[in-house]
Amino acid sequence: MSQQFKNSVITITGGTGSFGSTMVTELLTQDISEIRVLSRDENKQDLMRNSIRDERVKFIIGDVRDSASVDVAIRGSDFVFHAAALKQVPSCEFFPMQAAATNISGSSNVIESAFRHEVKSIVCLSTDKAVYPINAMGMSKALMEKVAQSFARNYPNSRTNVAITRYGNVMMSRGSVIPLFINQIKMGKAVTLTDPFMTRFLMSLQDSVSLVKYAFTNAVTGDLFVKKAPACNVETLAQALIEILGKDKEIEIKMIGTRHGEKLFESLLSTEERVRAIDCGDYFKVPLDTRSLDYQIFFDKGAVERPIVEAYTSHNTNQLGVDEVVNLLLLLPEFSEYK
Repeated sequence: MSQQFKNSVITITGGTGSFGSTMVTELLTQDISEIRVLSRDENKQDLMRNSIRDERVKFIIGDVRDSASVDVAIRGSDFVFHAAALKQVPSCEFFPMQAAATNISGSSNVIESAFRHEVKSIVCLSTDKAVYPINAMGMSKALMEKVAQSFARNYPNSRTNVAITRYGNVMMSRGSVIPLFINQIKMGKAVTLTDPFMTRFLMSLQDSVSLVKYAFTNAVTGDLFVKKAPACNVETLAQALIEILGKDKEIEIKMIGTRHGEKLFESLLSTEERVRAIDCGDYFKVPLDTRSLDYQIFFDKGAVERPIVEAYTSHNTNQLGVDEVVNLLLLLPEFSEYK
């Protein structure tokens, strides 16, 4: 990766978020010419600027909804990480047009700008919720994927390579359940679960960074990448956190019911995608479907029989027990003091 990005200018949309700040830190260990952080939160930018203190990082106030500010950030860039999004399921449920404005129209602005300015490569970050979506957040991210794939399909000879990465809940990221559980345990409150049988993939921020780096290195335009990951149910996760943080406390586990738009399990690949997926060891790659949109051929030639496969979900991946989750959590820097 270091040779690929040597002396490059890299733009990260949503660069002050959990993924963006982790990627900036990772990139600064390498021979990078410039990193442009595009986001709309000047307070987060100021905190990040004072924390990093590296002249190679340039902060740009803007919004992916505003194509002019996107152009300012992307013009002259070699690579783009598109991480800007509305990610909270409940807020997107109540304000779906805001999700559409950022996740669909905003993503289109970023991808169009990358193509217009002949960026070498852009990777768009998506979510498990885009697979068989049942909520506004997932639906908007599914359409973001379609926008990216349409550019790849319509401009196959473009100098710009566009790829998609899809991952589930990231441990310790803002808005994820682990920080909530930690706060409840430390305060001696009951840990609140929506559904004890709900399962989630267990991925670290570093895993998500590795996935995006892999996509930049290995993608053919239009490819979608998924990192294989273990999972557990949320009750097991709560018990693991109580084991680490609350051994000396009487912590109750309380069921409160499923929230707006919440799914029972995460899906990283649909059944249809799993059929076409290429197993790359630690990753799955789903190539772009480049078939003609002339559907008459299907009436003329008939259907091809497909093998029976399952979607790749947090229900059917490797399931971890309490002790295994404890060991995984202790690998995170936030838990280093509990080893």
